[in-house]
Amino acid sequence: MQKRIRPSSSIRCDGVSRRGVLQLGQLAGLGIGLPQMLAFSGSPCPAENTNTRQVAGSKAKSCILVWLDGGPSHLETFDLKPDASSEVRGPLSAISTSVAGISISECLPQLAKRMQDFAIVRSMTSPLGEHNLGAHYMLTGYRPTPVLTYPSFHAVGSQQLGLLQTDIPNNIAVPEYAVGGGRFDGAGFLPSQYAPFSLKADPAADDFSVKDLQPANGMTLNRIERRRQFAQQLSQWNSAGDATLQESSSLNQALKMVTSPNAVKAFQLDDETPETRRRYGAKTVGQSCLLARRLVERGVRFVTVNQRGWDTHENLFTRLKEGYTGAKTPVGLIPSLDLAVSALLDDLKDRNLLDETLVVVMGEFGRTPKINTSGGRDHWPRVFSVVLAGGGILGGQVIGASDSVGESPLERPVTPADLVATVYTALGIDPATIVSTSSGRPVRLVSDEAKPVLELFS
Repeated sequence: MQKRIRPSSSIRCDGVSRRGVLQLGQLAGLGIGLPQMLAFSGSPCPAENTNTRQVAGSKAKSCILVWLDGGPSHLETFDLKPDASSEVRGPLSAISTSVAGISISECLPQLAKRMQDFAIVRSMTSPLGEHNLGAHYMLTGYRPTPVLTYPSFHAVGSQQLGLLQTDIPNNIAVPEYAVGGGRFDGAGFLPSQYAPFSLKADPAADDFSVKDLQPANGMTLNRIERRRQFAQQLSQWNSAGDATLQESSSLNQALKMVTSPNAVKAFQLDDETPETRRRYGAKTVGQSCLLARRLVERGVRFVTVNQRGWDTHENLFTRLKEGYTGAKTPVGLIPSLDLAVSALLDDLKDRNLLDETLVVVMGEFGRTPKINTSGGRDHWPRVFSVVLAGGGILGGQVIGASDSVGESPLERPVTPADLVATVYTALGIDPATIVSTSSGRPVRLVSDEAKPVLELFS
């Protein structure tokens, strides 16, 4: 049965009334603007589902998306073709995994040991080979249209499932969200409070800190408290009543982040042992995955780890494996990903969080079956691979297959819409749910044709 969620006309589509703009000004001294305030707002909004009960049998409470921005080569990661000709096979070899009959890249030895903990979909297929368009389709389940910008599954999930905690944003991007070229903010037609909260800070940097957790110079806790009290007085004097009180509550939630020991502590990677940080790897993707684990431990629903650089049109071997010419220890994109994701799976498992945390590793498309004249591969959406773990996913299996040269799906094609429906299913969200835009237009979470890949849960 479809659930329909109707909009409210009492507030703007960004979740704030005009009177709220005045109150928002009280946060300027804290360095907290509209996007930051909305990220902590728990107030109702257009198209919000107030029923947060999960579908029976679902396991995932949170989701970590490891986004491989630029389009990772399936032929160098999770779908190698060792028997193909050299221009198809490429420079990397396949190695066996802990599950008989499944092989992956030589640059993924740690994940190969943990094959029983994750599943591979090797028959993803899309018609969209441009970064922004492909990213939009993979993250929303809808092909882009000039008429409407659809929301990402993590924005929808944040809206549908609600908060597990109140002092940290519910949807965070590390180091920042700018995916597929940066034209997609993630919220789509949903209010901006559901967009990913970009840290805009590199967890691998020596001076890593989250700017929005630091009050402006000279802003003491006493001054913050006085401003909070002033906002409360405004709400009491204002004749708008409940709506203004609601906005005051949003200000309180934003201020709570600045003053919350839990929020501050969540981002303190120095609390981790040197050994733990080493296991994740020193690269940005590794420390971002470590931060993602710390965030879901504290109740954050959705974390996007954005690993950039996968648009390998040239010099593929160096960029994917070595990292730089002559490297004695490979530190390229794939070895860095291997350390990061394997450590993430281990830690989630050790903390009994893997069953309730869905992990998705993917990009916007794959790469061409043949190496080009620049030693790279070009955009190829016709077939590529995605990895899923946790959240009820049965590990140690491969869904679908590409043909002998990794050019087209051979069996069990899976569309981005199918994948997004699968993510919703893992999170206990009915893919048939209807939400409404700010203008009242009803929109299904995914199209009628989309079918979740139920074999992943078998």
